[in-house]
Amino acid sequence: MSITNILGLLGGLALFLYGMQMMSSGLEAAAGNKMKKILEKLTSNPVLGVAVGAVITALIQSSSATTVMVVGFVNSGMMTLQQAVWIIMGANIGTTVTGLMIALDVGAIAPLLAFLGVALIVFLKNLKIHNYGHIIAGLGVLFIGMDMMGSSMEPLRESEAFISLMTKFSNPVLGILAGMVFTAIIQSSSASIGILQTLAAGGLITLPSAVFVLFGQNIGTCITAVLASIGTSRSAKRTTIIHLLFNIIGTIIFTTICLVTPFTSLMMDLFPGNPSLQIANTHVVFNITTTLLLLPFGKLLAKLATKLLPEHPSEFTDVMTLTYIKSVDTIQDHHVGNIAIAINDAKRELERMAGMVRVNVSESFDTVIKRDVSMIEKVNETEEYIDYLNKEITKYLSHHMMSSMNSEDSARMASFLKISGNLERISDHAVNIGEYTAMLEEKDISFSSAANSEIVKMKDICDKTLEYILSLDRASADRLSDVAALEQHIDDMTRAFRENQIERMKNGLCSGEACIIYSEMLTDFERMGDHMLNIAKYLAA
Repeated sequence: MSITNILGLLGGLALFLYGMQMMSSGLEAAAGNKMKKILEKLTSNPVLGVAVGAVITALIQSSSATTVMVVGFVNSGMMTLQQAVWIIMGANIGTTVTGLMIALDVGAIAPLLAFLGVALIVFLKNLKIHNYGHIIAGLGVLFIGMDMMGSSMEPLRESEAFISLMTKFSNPVLGILAGMVFTAIIQSSSASIGILQTLAAGGLITLPSAVFVLFGQNIGTCITAVLASIGTSRSAKRTTIIHLLFNIIGTIIFTTICLVTPFTSLMMDLFPGNPSLQIANTHVVFNITTTLLLLPFGKLLAKLATKLLPEHPSEFTDVMTLTYIKSVDTIQDHHVGNIAIAINDAKRELERMAGMVRVNVSESFDTVIKRDVSMIEKVNETEEYIDYLNKEITKYLSHHMMSSMNSEDSARMASFLKISGNLERISDHAVNIGEYTAMLEEKDISFSSAANSEIVKMKDICDKTLEYILSLDRASADRLSDVAALEQHIDDMTRAFRENQIERMKNGLCSGEACIIYSEMLTDFERMGDHMLNIAKYLAA
């Protein structure tokens, strides 16, 4: 095999994998956050869940990408472990479509598919059509790459050493290991099975040997999901365990069948003269049969995964951490469902941040009401945490906004950016209020009982307004009008309290320094209301 053939093989593999990536990106941009809604509606039913997993995988030609998406959804809390079981089973069925298309020589029209897809991207301006163009062009590029790999491996027909190596795979253990290792290296069972079909079509390997390599390839494809689960929740890691269990159980069952029954001979007799189709159909039988056998035991698979990776006591730490999103430096982008996961995770992290802001606002007013200087340090520490969250959420959203997505999802992420900034500004004003306590203590200044009563009212309405906007997934026009009314009330209170302050000063009930500090506090109070109204507007947009 010459260097030219090796380069052709690598180039073909590159095109195959890039074609899958194009299809995944196109589907991601077309579906975006809608993927979440589809899965929520359909995955509660096992049969529908399997069907959804099969269809998504058939569209993107990669069970690995679908499983990685599911890992992300489970980690994000968008899907339960039980729902993930059905999607994974369906993904294993959907991935067989690639092999069938290769066997049926769909690659013959690959150049036409590539041309049609590129034409949709180049000649039309509609962004939605561009997404479909990426899916179609990706399918064409995928099969062009497969043809390149097939042409590059033709010289191997003359290699006695390679033919001898292929015959050794009739040993079940060697065949399964070879399939596992090769698929784990290139992280695509579709590509590795396609190569196996190409070898079979060239007469370099027969079904009795290829079948064990095929089973190993199904196990090897799990490596992508395993890598994607690094750094995720334990539930997400259990998803990869279920994926492994499915393929390992299926391999054990079918290896036994092949050893004790004439299964491979039957498959060869049913489809004589077409080794590529024999492999494709064996793959179909493997995955459909395994799914039918394990479908009634889906809940048991989830329980077994939980036993293999049990819960452990939460580890608390004083270090500032992200709970729902990842630092940009550690993000491993998932092709399918990536935007839906990002939006859901960002929303949950924002809700966590909003909860901190609400507590900080309340405690900042308490420092003044109770004249407790010791509370200032806690308010400042929480503010540092909120600053950290704002920075990380901003980086996270900015990172994802560079990806292809529909206009609706782009607008949602942009609104999250603005919400994060406004939350951080509210906390800044809370810190200012807390620091007034230090000034009062340092200068031995006291507010009148009337002023203290007004401060309590400021605290109560701020808390009520933040409560309205705290749940970021229930925004509506009604919620906006409620917050707008509260914000107007804050403005009215600010004017009234300023007038009261002037009256107290005229009557000698308030010192000049106390009036200055109180006036500054009213300014912070009013601006917090402005930022709260901004958040409500972004939620209702």
